[in-house]
Amino acid sequence: MRKVAVLACFCLFTSCDWFTSKEERTQELVNEEMRNINFNEVDRYPLFDNCDEMMDKAEQLDCFQNTLLDQYTETLEDFEFQFVSDVNTNIYVDFLVDYQGEISVLEVQRNEDIENQIPEFRTIITQSLKGLPPLSPALKRGVPVSSKFRIPIIVNSK
Repeated sequence: MRKVAVLACFCLFTSCDWFTSKEERTQELVNEEMRNINFNEVDRYPLFDNCDEMMDKAEQLDCFQNTLLDQYTETLEDFEFQFVSDVNTNIYVDFLVDYQGEISVLEVQRNEDIENQIPEFRTIITQSLKGLPPLSPALKRGVPVSSKFRIPIIVNSK
């Protein structure tokens, strides 16, 4: 009988999980899962209608960027810019695609040559977003999330 009592006491004191409530254990599991999530990456990039949802992530990003760059190329080719001096530079444009799929320009890199020779450049960049096809937002674990992107626009007057 004494052996049974010692064994019961041993089991009681060595198994602390028996005393943990279900809510505490659930919260521990949630906290552990949250620590494992990389919030700097998305599971699916924003997609235009012409991009296939079944592509891998690298192809999704390429499709998104290429569609955006094609739109800018088409828009900028419609204008006839008069350059005083030769310009060959990259202008970086930062975008935000919000969780509803709305795209907006956050910032256009400043460049003195471009600002002096094409003062309306920033306005053209912002306005050309209106001609983009519909866009679905990035997804993280199946939930729409906002995402930021930076693309280069090559301005070459030659």
